[in-house]
Amino acid sequence: MSYELKSAGALSGEPCRYGESRLLVRGPQRSLAEPYVAFLGGTEVYGRFVEFPFVDSLQSRLGVDCINLGSVNAGLDSFVQDETLTGIARGAQVSVLQMLGAQNISNPYYRVHPRRNDRFLQAQPALKALYPEVDFTEFHFNKHLLCTLRDISGQRFEQVREQLQRSWIERMSRLIEALEGRVLLLWLRYHLEADAGFPDEPVLVDRAMADALRPKVQGILEFRAESAAAARDIAGMVFGQMELPAARHMIGPKEHLRIADALAGCLEPMLPRK
Repeated sequence: MSYELKSAGALSGEPCRYGESRLLVRGPQRSLAEPYVAFLGGTEVYGRFVEFPFVDSLQSRLGVDCINLGSVNAGLDSFVQDETLTGIARGAQVSVLQMLGAQNISNPYYRVHPRRNDRFLQAQPALKALYPEVDFTEFHFNKHLLCTLRDISGQRFEQVREQLQRSWIERMSRLIEALEGRVLLLWLRYHLEADAGFPDEPVLVDRAMADALRPKVQGILEFRAESAAAARDIAGMVFGQMELPAARHMIGPKEHLRIADALAGCLEPMLPRK
């Protein structure tokens, strides 16, 4: 097997910012003057280590500008709190919104970083009361925190899980409402064999949560993907010498083409005929 040992900076589409947004998204930066489709999501929508993410493939297939607002390590809060990107998505003919993990949102138990939502910032009083034996200064990432809480007490962890899922539905509903319901949800599911903590992506998102949003959107595309390692899809990815372990967990170029095929079939009927 061969693969590109280059810096991720060698990718086409350097990160860019739109307007007053502080969130780095996938370039190239595109004009918003013509009709377009917007794509909001995290690392998978951004297409980390992939030269031509599925958003690029859809641009040529749909014949309409496709604005990639995906950002590495972004979670749902990244977009809910970003009026610039929300405004861009609201101006789209339709927005594709990735169903991101429920672990990476601020909630009554803990706060996350406002842009890099995978980063744990602070435990709330409710979590300190629920887990008085835990020193929360030891945690920097939400997954590590949640794995530890579950290992200490599965029963108490159920309270945290239920609250995260309630917060996720509320936050998703708020974003869908801000986009005026012109939304196709992308439920991009895949399994990480090496992750014994929460191996299924998106984390803590289940069918009941998807069904709660179904009446609010134009559709939900559930797509089962494989990581680059599982799909033997590392060839053609672009990454530095030390980034191979991370690249193995990402979605590779062949899977991006499969996602584009599936999305094209959903989006074409939603767009005005030329």
